[in-house]
Formats: sequence, C-alpha cells, structure tokens
Amino acid sequence: MNSLIGVLAVQGDVREHARSLESLGAATRLVRRPEELDGLDGIVLPGGESTTMDKLLRAFDLRDPLRERLQAGLPAYGSCAGMILLADHVLDATADQQTLGGLDVTVRRNAFGRQVDSFEEDLSMPAVMGERTDPVRAVFIRAPWVESVGPDVQVLGTVTTGPAAGRIVAVQQNNLLATSFHPEVTGDHRIHEYFLRMAQR
Repeated sequence: MNSLIGVLAVQGDVREHARSLESLGAATRLVRRPEELDGLDGIVLPGGESTTMDKLLRAFDLRDPLRERLQAGLPAYGSCAGMILLADHVLDATADQQTLGGLDVTVRRNAFGRQVDSFEEDLSMPAVMGERTDPVRAVFIRAPWVESVGPDVQVLGTVTTGPAAGRIVAVQQNNLLATSFHPEVTGDHRIHEYFLRMAQR
C-alpha cells in the first residue's frame, strides 16, 4: 500500500515537495487544518520563511496537534525552514519565534547569508545515496545550518568546500529528518525516497 504523506501547506515550496513524493508513488495531502493530520504516514515541512510559518501554524491551530503527532512518532522531514521548525534550539530567532522541536540540534537561521548568497554543492551522503555513487545535489537558499547536535542525532551530510566547509546540513533523529537545502528543486528525489522508507517502517 502506498504511503500517505502530508505536506504542510501554510507557506513555502508545497507543490514541489508534493510532486517529488508523487513521482515516487506516494499519495499526498496538503495540510492546513488539524483534522488533515489524521491517517498520515508522514509529513513534510517545506522551505519558506520560518517565522511566518510559525505564526501561521498557530493561526491555523496546527502547532499543538502537529507537535503532539511528532512526539508520538509521526515521521517528519523538514527542508530549510522546516529544519528550523523541527529544531529544539534556534540562533538568530525572532523574539517570539517558537518551534515544534524534537530534533536535539541547534540551528542558525539564514546562516549561509542572504538570497544573493545562495549556492549549490554536491554532497556525499552515504546513508541516502544507497547503491548509487553519484553525490546528492544540494541547493541552499538563505539556508540555516546546524551548529551543534545532541548524542542521539545522526549527521547525514556536511558541506565540504568553501567558507562553510564542515558545516552540518542534514540530520536525522529517530522519526525526524531535516536538511538545510531544497531537494525538491533539483529533480534528485533520493532525500524524499529516504524519507518514504522512514515512513514505511
């Protein structure tokens, strides 16, 4: 049976994530209301603007129900702003910014700079690459990075070149997966494929 994956649809790259998931055979549901969380095998928190997404989660009465589902084990994948939403700690956050939490990491908002500083890089991600040997193409757009990780967090990818060399940009802890970058814009679906395997466990 195909997995049913929700895509948080309050703001951000919603349709791009849905298309990536559907290309892999998953059914998708756009999530804007608490009842749309029912029956999901997993949920994607897309890139966008993390402070806006936080405010909209509260405005749509989604924050607490979604947080409870994540704590109960619902698999979630956060991309860029979605990584910030899943992080327990955020540097350079606005005064009233809240997160869903669950990932024992500290992330820095807009760590890679402004939109003009956006860039692409090939990442070696053995856990994600599977039998393929070609690297994962990563697109960073005003992206966060992970400053530190807790003992139960698995690092899946780091930047290897340039001024950000060594920075952590992909992590997993139990049912939660997060990347600083936007795999939905590259046509390389291996991150989504990896997440679907998490959702089927």
